[in-house]
Amino acid sequence: MKPAVLPRPEGALPSTGIAGRSQSLRAAKFKEQALAYAFLLPSLALFAVFLFYPLFKTVYLSMQLTDPRGRVVEYVGLDNFKELFASDLFYNSLGVTLSFTAWTVPTGIIVALLLAALSYRPTRGVKVFRFVFSLPVAISVGTGSVIWMMLYHPTLGTLNYFLTVLGLQPVNWLTDPAWGMISVSLMTVWMNLGFTYIVLVSGLQSIPDDISESAKIDGAGPIRTFFSIMLPLLSPSLFFTAIVSVIGAFQSFGQIHILTKGGPVNSTDVMVFNIYREAFVNFRFGTGSAEALVLFAIVLVLTIIQFRFFERKVHYQ
Repeated sequence: MKPAVLPRPEGALPSTGIAGRSQSLRAAKFKEQALAYAFLLPSLALFAVFLFYPLFKTVYLSMQLTDPRGRVVEYVGLDNFKELFASDLFYNSLGVTLSFTAWTVPTGIIVALLLAALSYRPTRGVKVFRFVFSLPVAISVGTGSVIWMMLYHPTLGTLNYFLTVLGLQPVNWLTDPAWGMISVSLMTVWMNLGFTYIVLVSGLQSIPDDISESAKIDGAGPIRTFFSIMLPLLSPSLFFTAIVSVIGAFQSFGQIHILTKGGPVNSTDVMVFNIYREAFVNFRFGTGSAEALVLFAIVLVLTIIQFRFFERKVHYQ
């Protein structure tokens, strides 16, 4: 007697149909991923040519001795790093870079925050001030450096003219070791002010008005409202600008090369300019590559520290 065959429930698929459908889903997913990588391929190629290859080339040159044309002469291993860490000029450039960062990053953020707090509300004529405060972002490093070089001119500069009007002595802004770092830092704060201001004023405008209005109803004044409510809500923008500003300070080169060329008396000899001088003036590409890797490691460590300790105080809405 043959066993009874139960009827298949309505809508159920046979096992071969399920397997075929699963295979077709995998094929569609593979095609989707292949299409995504095809769109990413031009960007990956650019990254490979302009980022990954120079990085690997720097690692390779840091362990080599080269001639003035950059051709490898001899493998020296870690001798370039040993020579670098034994050099007083390297520690001087590291200290100058840290000093430059301390001068520019907090000052730039505080000034941009003050201007953003004064102009983020939609009042009459405020767009003109926003345009003026954002203007430095459209000026290149070379153009800005030339402008400030004319301002710093010892006899024809505008700054010394105003000092003379006030009855003060003119200042040798770019040739006095006591003023070299201050002069370059002042120009750098102005140059980075536009970007920092745009980020902070956008962050303030993204905070709902209901929050400040509720604080006003509760009797909080504008200063207390700003520091107790607005500033914590602005912490993501402040955290972002702090990281970008620190990285930018360690990578500063153009304004120093144009204004002081590392002087006077190495008072503005930051690490990037020292790398440039070692590689393209002294033609010591191995030592320059080694110092570039050390700079990369320092920036990486500082960024990790900022994310590890300061992100805890960031309040995301």
